[in-house]
Amino acid sequence: MKRFIVLLMITPLVATALLQAQIEQRDRAVFVTPTNEFLDSLKAEAARFAAPKEAPAKVLRIDFSRVDAPKSVNDFTSAWRFPPISQGLSGMCWCFSTTSFFESEIYRLTKREIKLSELYTVYWEYVEKVKEFVRTRGTSVFGQGSEANAVPRIWRMYGIVPESAYTGLLPGQKVHDHDRLFAEMNTYLQSVKAAQAWDEETVIRTIRSILDHDIGEPPAKVTVGGKAMTPKEYLRDVVRLNPDDYVDVLSLMQQPFYQRVEYPVPDNWWHSKDYYNVPLDDFMAIVKNAIRNGYTIAIGGDVSEPGLEGHAGIAIVPTFDIPPALIDDAARQFRFSNGSTGDDHGIHLVGYTQKDGVDWYLIKDSGSGSRNNTHPGYYFYREDYVKLKMVDFMVHKDMAKSILAKFK
Repeated sequence: MKRFIVLLMITPLVATALLQAQIEQRDRAVFVTPTNEFLDSLKAEAARFAAPKEAPAKVLRIDFSRVDAPKSVNDFTSAWRFPPISQGLSGMCWCFSTTSFFESEIYRLTKREIKLSELYTVYWEYVEKVKEFVRTRGTSVFGQGSEANAVPRIWRMYGIVPESAYTGLLPGQKVHDHDRLFAEMNTYLQSVKAAQAWDEETVIRTIRSILDHDIGEPPAKVTVGGKAMTPKEYLRDVVRLNPDDYVDVLSLMQQPFYQRVEYPVPDNWWHSKDYYNVPLDDFMAIVKNAIRNGYTIAIGGDVSEPGLEGHAGIAIVPTFDIPPALIDDAARQFRFSNGSTGDDHGIHLVGYTQKDGVDWYLIKDSGSGSRNNTHPGYYFYREDYVKLKMVDFMVHKDMAKSILAKFK
């Protein structure tokens, strides 16, 4: 009987100890993202089965396996340039190619490697487009594209900064994506047009708030060597390029040769009439002269052709289009007039080589197609492609002196 009483007295003590031990080992609460991988796989399979069974679209291309092209970037005699960079999901080829061109010019003239901000120019180009949109009451072109000569135009107005000071990428962002940015700005501008709310100060302030949110506010000053300077001072004192030393050359027979004319494409939204229009032979002579003398060229034209493909990494004119010997001013104009040659893309011509007496050009390209080959960031353009499909270029005026002398 005494033993039973002792046990009854001990049991509550044991229970209390056990309860305290359980309290000390509390479970921890956390937030998690719920997942159900099997359910996801079921949904994906259901969507695949329900999707229309359409054969992948096909486009006409040349059989590139039969083209005897250069094999490597090292096959080219080329000028200094920074490595290729991607413009991401954007229409900024005009600025990436021309900025690359000016970086090569800085090195050619001073042997200094200065990486400049593409997005600083793009930011202020958007602002200028919006000013024109307001001024013309919504009739001017508002798009992502522009032309090479927009770059020195913006620099004259706003200066320039190094890439390290302004990348246009938000913290953690690795890829430029301007689709949403452009859509938001365009939607706003269309609402301005519909309401006839043409107060420039209000419109610019709103557009800049959108730009600041999506690509960041550009710096008002940068510091170089411990010295603070404005973007215009940076252009003058560090970059030290004279925008007036560069000319834009065009070759279209629809306008008089040896006159300065307007390039009649939507991306020339401010209707620049500063293009030196020359016959095709002069156009190609400047290209050949420049690249053989260590100069590079910011060049632009059409890239939607059966003779150009990113995986092949080359561009030629197929004989089923036109034999190279028949390419002349009329052939270029015919394609520009019927729309098969367009102002698609800006690129940077940085080198050359010869095969069987024909020039091939090394093209630095910020577009996505150039990243799918064995020489990422580059294309190899055969001379006939440049001759038929490239419409305009920017070059240092020293490489066109004899031809510019023919202008009034």
